[in-house]
Amino acid sequence: MGHSAAVWDYRAATEITKDWNGVDQIVLRTPRGASARVSLHGAQVTSWRNEQGEELLFTSSKAIFKAPKSIRGGIPMCFPQFGNCGSLEQHGFARNRMWAIDDNPPPLSANDSSGKSFIDLVLKSSEEDMKSWPHSFEFRLRVSLATDGDLTLISRVRNINGKPFSFSFAYHTYLLVSDISEIRIEGLETLDYLDYLFKKERFTEQGDAITFESEVDRVYLSSPNIIAVLDHEKKRTFVIRKDGLPDVAVWNPWEKKSKSMVDFGDEEYKQMLCVDGAVIEKPVSLKPGEEWTGRLQLSVVPSSFCSDRLDLDRSGL
Repeated sequence: MGHSAAVWDYRAATEITKDWNGVDQIVLRTPRGASARVSLHGAQVTSWRNEQGEELLFTSSKAIFKAPKSIRGGIPMCFPQFGNCGSLEQHGFARNRMWAIDDNPPPLSANDSSGKSFIDLVLKSSEEDMKSWPHSFEFRLRVSLATDGDLTLISRVRNINGKPFSFSFAYHTYLLVSDISEIRIEGLETLDYLDYLFKKERFTEQGDAITFESEVDRVYLSSPNIIAVLDHEKKRTFVIRKDGLPDVAVWNPWEKKSKSMVDFGDEEYKQMLCVDGAVIEKPVSLKPGEEWTGRLQLSVVPSSFCSDRLDLDRSGL
């Protein structure tokens, strides 16, 4: 007999196992069988499965499972730098660090814990990181899985420094898709974007929806808080809701770049698409004691259900 949501023990549904490097990973489960895995290495969500056990996040078959590098797939955390736009390593250091389970995090609203299986993680500035990025911070992340299988990530970055600092950030989300040529993104039409294939030159999106027939590496600016990624072949839609994340990075390496990446299969670009809730164009600035919060909620719905509903509410979370 299955558990009802009322008696389901969400803490008991949170299990700690080992990942590929022998590092602790947390497995979150729901009463209906959805699950998510989060590694303490990089606080990286490495798996998100629906109630049927189908994987929803892409991980490359050539991914290098060797610390300290983050793996190619899942949801790496880009902090305090996105891409190579500063002096730090690509996408910053947070995704390559060991995080700790946060047993006593500052409270979040009841909605962020009620009826959810969740884990709280924390990363604090180390002496080593202070050499390359001399700022004291606390980065808290809650990963939660709702009864309906929705995956939510809530990041809180606090400045515990004596001086202001700024950072860029992205949830670098690798979605698993059936065929990239059959995918469309709705919600980014008419927006300005920075094209990283053209030295970050600014353009305006002209299409009714974004489709893919060559390499794409863009950051869409001042985006709505709800975006849909429609997978025509699977007849399902990823719905991305976000808050505190004004930008959306969209990336697919296509054929040529795929062949140049050692940790990525030559043909795997057909099965993946990165759509990242992010803060890139105007970095977050925090004064001493200030805190920033960025939320991302991922859900999957049948495509027939989606288009009508999305137009009703663009407010996001």
